Amino acid sequence: MSEFYKLAAEGLDGQVVSFDTCKGQVVLVVNTASLCGFTPQYAGLEALYRKYRDQGFVILGFPCNQFGHQEPGDAAAIAATCRARYGVTFPVFAKVEVNGAGAHPLFAWLTQVLPGWFGRRIRWNFTKFLIDREGHPRRRFAPHTRPAQLERAIAKALRG
Repeated sequence: MSEFYKLAAEGLDGQVVSFDTCKGQVVLVVNTASLCGFTPQYAGLEALYRKYRDQGFVILGFPCNQFGHQEPGDAAAIAATCRARYGVTFPVFAKVEVNGAGAHPLFAWLTQVLPGWFGRRIRWNFTKFLIDREGHPRRRFAPHTRPAQLERAIAKALRG
């Protein structure tokens, strides 16, 4: 079984969500922030989610305050930005760290399996990781990669 399915995270509502609920789905993991220059990517991510969710695609958003303190709010503030401002319906989790000793196990694992150009560290908000239907990380995308640019890779992963 993939390491991914052994992991879990706390949702914005405080409930722990096991990633084994994603078995058989293509997953896009994104570290997010509400006050970042890339925050408008939420709209594009939501468009991808709506287009492909019925084919077995899910996006998991993980707010992070490690980059320029661009996610200072609590769960209610994060939810307001995601849902009210950008219409996000994909799952968004409680704030996590993605780098360092306090990194959430998901990001520690993803960055080990898919290091970036500058090593294992995530450099900024909206770094994206594509995980296939078997729970294997397949691609890492830079923060500046717009959601529409992911469509070909997502469609390919959905086809298997």
